[in-house]
Amino acid sequence: MKDIAWDAYQIFIVIARQGGLTAAADVTGMSPATLGRRMVDLEQRLGRELFLRSQTGYRLTPDGGQLLEQLSELEAASRKVEEWRRGTVGQALVRISLGTWIAWLVAQNMHAIRTDRDAFRIDLNIAEQRARLAHRESDIGIRAFEPEEANLASVAAGEVAYAAYRASNRDWIGAEPWLAVDTENAVSNYLRWPHENKPDRIVTTVNRPRSLRDLVRAGAGMAILPCFVGDLDPTLERSGEEIVALRHRQWIVMNNDDRHRREIRTVVDRMAKLLSAHKDLFAGRRPSKTS
Repeated sequence: MKDIAWDAYQIFIVIARQGGLTAAADVTGMSPATLGRRMVDLEQRLGRELFLRSQTGYRLTPDGGQLLEQLSELEAASRKVEEWRRGTVGQALVRISLGTWIAWLVAQNMHAIRTDRDAFRIDLNIAEQRARLAHRESDIGIRAFEPEEANLASVAAGEVAYAAYRASNRDWIGAEPWLAVDTENAVSNYLRWPHENKPDRIVTTVNRPRSLRDLVRAGAGMAILPCFVGDLDPTLERSGEEIVALRHRQWIVMNNDDRHRREIRTVVDRMAKLLSAHKDLFAGRRPSKTS
């Protein structure tokens, strides 16, 4: 029997922790059918039945429970090896996955997240895609919805409001031009809003949200921005009121098995304090001005 690839075990871990194929599909991005076939193949290659399958989900057999316990230990060891590979032995690493604009705020307040007295190192991964913590690609993430995965813990971190912004005192002859992230990279509701509501007025697209603010400040057009970004910029003003349909709550999310690690708990507490201190700004209750 050939060696079994580690990714097969990773898929097993996700299904075991999620309790079914549908929830595991949301985490892995693979279809339930593919996940089901992978687990049948794994059972055949191991010669062990790992799951009791029913309409309500997947439940671990005694063999499956033993395998999950052993793989959890391997996960922890693998994480230590990765830290060693990165040259961080003896220094704990806290990996944080953040969206573009939360990362922008955190970067401005990094002194509140990590101090000179802290022994751990911060690794920021900035992307619009959902933070994936089930495979421990990250330790902490910010999500726009409460996690449903059984192995994730979360801390509520207020609401986020959005509005259209333009350069202060900038007027156009005729219909106002719009700026947007291209459709391939418009993975969030606020990024899709111009395509769904102002498609005929989009004059420029970019592939990164950070460029939207630069273009708006240059007077190139209007764009949807989080209120905590637009309202902090004195060169910008709201064009109209908040777009209520885009408002959402946000959560700080971490793996349930790691949330009691001292450095993880420290960073989560500090991030929660930072977001709470800006809760009115996040919620759009401190507009600089509205045209």
